[in-house]
Amino acid sequence: MDVAELIVLAEELLDIEALEGVPLRLAALAEQLTELELRLLLSGPYARNHCIVELHPGAGGVDSQDWASMLMRMYIRYAEKRGFAVEVLDYLAGDEAGLKSVSLLVKGEFAYGYLHAEKGVHRLVRLSPFDASGRRHTSFASVSVLPVIDEEETLEIEPEDLRIDTYRSSGAGGQNVNKTDSAVRITHLPTNIVVQCQNERSQLNNKATAMRMLRGKLMELRLEEQQKEIDRLRGDIGEIAWGNQIRSYVFHPYNMVKDHRTGVETGNVQAVMDGALDQFIDAYLRWKC
Repeated sequence: MDVAELIVLAEELLDIEALEGVPLRLAALAEQLTELELRLLLSGPYARNHCIVELHPGAGGVDSQDWASMLMRMYIRYAEKRGFAVEVLDYLAGDEAGLKSVSLLVKGEFAYGYLHAEKGVHRLVRLSPFDASGRRHTSFASVSVLPVIDEEETLEIEPEDLRIDTYRSSGAGGQNVNKTDSAVRITHLPTNIVVQCQNERSQLNNKATAMRMLRGKLMELRLEEQQKEIDRLRGDIGEIAWGNQIRSYVFHPYNMVKDHRTGVETGNVQAVMDGALDQFIDAYLRWKC
């Protein structure tokens, strides 16, 4: 059997068209594996939640306010690319340009998991459009990212967590003296919160009022704990100025965006400002693990 016959035999045994599609299928598989790896990295307690992105200008005056508005556009573009929905919750315009503050609600699965990588101070270097002399300016803006934490509307209290005591109310005396144990004291054992009520003649009414008081105190405690958690998640960004930036965006004298935490950088500034943040966010998720 000569070489030509061997080639014909090989073509019959192998699906050449199928082999030609292998590189494309391998590339698609690699992309799926990368996405799966990132999902595994997004394992925090709030990773799947919606999030709120807050932007505030820092040192740099009107340039800083304009820079904050540019970041707002960048994050909206990023969210759109990801298929997230964005809603402006609060917006305060700048005096001459840009904004003084803005809060964006970003809704989508893993919105917080991805965007919390952007928390920190972002630095811009460019020729200022607000400087008549066309000088180079450095501006700063801060990004805060908070998870949207869903809470049940009702506060469940387990009966076994309560100790209920009844006692005789201290009445006014005479005919009005309370001769029954209608007063109620409730102790919430896990928190040691104590409430009591003796205003009503009915023990049942006093108990209902005491339970309302207890629910109020427990809800207040929950809100305090939530605020502590929010403060922890918000973190200490520090002064919105030089030395605290997590990423620098340089428009002049050269084009570069560099993340100072991971070392990832690119010269395609326009793509980044149009929402191409995956390379920075992906690198951060791997860097923090």
